[in-house]
Amino acid sequence: MATNQKETIIIGAGPGGYVAAIRAAQLGQKVTIIEKEYIGGVCLNVGCIPSKALITAGHHFHNAQHSEVFGITTSNVTLDITKMQNWKDTKVVSMLTRGVEGLLKKNKVEIIRGTAVFTDKNHLTVETKDGSKNLEFKNVVIATGSSPLAVSEVPFGGRVVDTTGGLNIKELPKRLVIVGGGYVATQLAFAFNNFGSKVTILEKEDSIINFFDKDMVKLVKKSYADKGVDVIEGVNITKSSQTDEVVTVTYEKNGKEETIESDYVLVSVGRVPNTSKLNLEAVGVKLLENGRIDVDESLRTGVEGVYAIGDITPGPAFAHKASHDAKIVAEVISGKEVVVNYSTMPIAAYTEPEIASVGMSADEVKGNKEYKVSKFSLAGNGRALSLDATEGFVRMITEKKTNKIVGAQVIGVSAGDVIAELALAIELGMVAEDISLTIHAHPSLAESVMDTAELALGLPIHM
Repeated sequence: MATNQKETIIIGAGPGGYVAAIRAAQLGQKVTIIEKEYIGGVCLNVGCIPSKALITAGHHFHNAQHSEVFGITTSNVTLDITKMQNWKDTKVVSMLTRGVEGLLKKNKVEIIRGTAVFTDKNHLTVETKDGSKNLEFKNVVIATGSSPLAVSEVPFGGRVVDTTGGLNIKELPKRLVIVGGGYVATQLAFAFNNFGSKVTILEKEDSIINFFDKDMVKLVKKSYADKGVDVIEGVNITKSSQTDEVVTVTYEKNGKEETIESDYVLVSVGRVPNTSKLNLEAVGVKLLENGRIDVDESLRTGVEGVYAIGDITPGPAFAHKASHDAKIVAEVISGKEVVVNYSTMPIAAYTEPEIASVGMSADEVKGNKEYKVSKFSLAGNGRALSLDATEGFVRMITEKKTNKIVGAQVIGVSAGDVIAELALAIELGMVAEDISLTIHAHPSLAESVMDTAELALGLPIHM
């Protein structure tokens, strides 16, 4: 089998892989990207993007039935789930994936569809529909992403689905049990609740989304309670069974055995790195105990010319982390001395209300007299009032001596967008005065960030 020589190969075309490929090409490298399934990866096809489309559809369906406060009364509002899924797949997902493929071609990135396996430190084979290809590389970036983690007591199949199955469900369940209480689980709980499903969350830990401050989680739980979503925490699932029509899950809580029946069970308890089928031993890359690849701050694996980014490396499995890694690794391969910096990487959950955080948290600095915590309620924001969405707040954590911004949290409408200004402020080492003296459009949700900065300075206008 003939060998084709390549300068830089990217394995995986998700938000890490395709960004690395484009940036490397922009920096003058000849790039080949290998993808076995989806251009755009899990995120664009069966993850971040379609889940937000589902959440948006749920909001529209719910609001169509509950807009009396605006003087709008409706009746006989129905959901055509087939039409909704078609919109998600054709108008959102396909549009983006075609766009990504177009960007790769625009930047002269060679696309090979197939499965890559290493054969030695400078070679790999790709199994394609037309046969095997043997490729020699100077540089290779492993960006193979992750897959849903299975729960042995609730195995996938039939009416037990992973997040991909949940996003593509063809019939609306009257009852839905969600196993897990992380980002995806909590978001989809709201989506299906808005569609009319009776949703129950079963969470192993003491609290859902426990990586956010407790007061933020408390507001999300209140929202669940108000909407009729049951959240059962601290459970140990022991077994499950299913028929053609129902799934029964058995769990223990506080030493007592309980059972719950559901039309479907959606399991979302985390993800596992896609590293086991790459034959990494051949290239000399060693795996950590959790199956991830250890890398330095420049994404090097320790094997010359071999890099790893995204979900398969230590840290949270976020698309925006993978994309950040991608830009850094492309520059490293191009000879630049750069390193990753996750200190200003925001986290966000698209729950109701949305929650987001960056930098130091309020729980983290609690009781520490070196920091000041300032919180501005969205009830004082004109735009939030006009949206009938005043639940939530913006919080800023500053150093008392310098007013330097070191952390921030947002809970409320569009929190995932509002947090960006605060992340930039921390990245640039800004102080509260910098934000307070920046003119913000009125009326806007962003004004709440300015109001929080003024509060941090002891000069609040709107409270």
